[in-house]
Amino acid sequence: MTQKATARWWGLISVAAVVSLAACAPGSGTAEPDETEGGGGEISTDIGDVEATLTVWDQEVRGGQNEQIERLNEAFMEEHPGVTIDRVSQSFDDLATTLRLALTDDEAPDVVQANNGRNTMGAFVEAGQLLPLNEYADAYGWYDRYPESVLQYSTYSEDGTVFGEGNVYGLPQVGEVVGVFYSKSKLESLGLEVPATWEEFDAALAAAKGAGEIPMQLGNIEAWPAGHVFGPLQGAYADPADITNLGLGNEGASWTAPENEEAAAKLQEWVNAGYFNEGPNGTDYDAAWQALAAGNGVFLIGGSWLAADLEDAMGEDVGFFVPAAEDGGPLATTGGTGLPFAVTQDSDVPDVAAAYIDFITSDDAMEIIAETGNLPVNRTAELAPESGVQAEVYGVFGEVTSSGSLLPYLDYATPTMGDTLGQSLQGLIAGQSTPAELTQALEADYGQFVGSAG
Repeated sequence: MTQKATARWWGLISVAAVVSLAACAPGSGTAEPDETEGGGGEISTDIGDVEATLTVWDQEVRGGQNEQIERLNEAFMEEHPGVTIDRVSQSFDDLATTLRLALTDDEAPDVVQANNGRNTMGAFVEAGQLLPLNEYADAYGWYDRYPESVLQYSTYSEDGTVFGEGNVYGLPQVGEVVGVFYSKSKLESLGLEVPATWEEFDAALAAAKGAGEIPMQLGNIEAWPAGHVFGPLQGAYADPADITNLGLGNEGASWTAPENEEAAAKLQEWVNAGYFNEGPNGTDYDAAWQALAAGNGVFLIGGSWLAADLEDAMGEDVGFFVPAAEDGGPLATTGGTGLPFAVTQDSDVPDVAAAYIDFITSDDAMEIIAETGNLPVNRTAELAPESGVQAEVYGVFGEVTSSGSLLPYLDYATPTMGDTLGQSLQGLIAGQSTPAELTQALEADYGQFVGSAG
């Protein structure tokens, strides 16, 4: 997820929002730690008289993402005038590259956004580089604020081997859901309704190609974006429980199951039919959605984090949906949470860091997150807009989480699955490997990890 800065009319109400948030301070007082795994010494939620510089590394660099974090940072410093936030913002890819080295440095940041997966957060936990937040979770009421289904994505055993159980190591601000963005005017010109099923979506791609349009944009030079195309497509073929086991690196599933190969074959079929833009493996991720916004293409499969920028560029012309496997059936698609904010083990100001995380994930913060075009992980239904693409994103997220299946990102599975999946999908798209070879490569990575973990 990479950058694009923007200033929108939300700035007109930023002062009021700062005042509102500043009036809602984090809890105060001192909490006695319980005997939970990873517990430390006495903690405090009272940082009123603290003077400190809090170094925060984040990847909230897109228009709406950047706006919400800047407003919340300003509000936090307004509430705590002794605290100065030293913010370092980087793209998703740059942060993934630099964070590993930074956590071993003598001057490591205090708060970082760490990808939930085993290759990032899991590896940092295993190395003892992140602070368990159980006592803060008790003191601030995070267990009540977040459902277990959300907290599991930033929870690990103390040694980092078990994903989804153990200590809480971070909190996300936003929910995420991957679906299909589209141009309403393009779809209307083709004489088509919004596809309700993957079969109808397939037919819409064919119709767009026949009309001389670029059916679907994909920028996959970074290798990971194709995983966000394959994941939802896989949900149309495989059992959600099996996909979840594969995505979390748990036992009980196999990549070489026929359903996974069928999904890979459908993706390669789209490539061979010319349904993507020319050279998707050589196209930048941002360039792809910007091409859709510029009128070049009908569809783009991507995450909800693109909604704010696409709405800025396309206005009411952009829409969002997720096809079902069958008409009227439940939705199953990739999603989860945004990158959690975590506290580094070597932070000199862990109480300030925890208070900051509490502040930017509070109920009031969720309003700012919604106002700036993002998808709040909590209070989602309550804060849904009345119209526009964001209303459709909120609706899909609500439907998937309440009556469908929100499938984990597949690169969560093992420390090396991100590279394996990205390279394998690039090979499939380039015609250098077959669907069977792709699933065999993924099975080798997953099977080796599950076997060693067991």
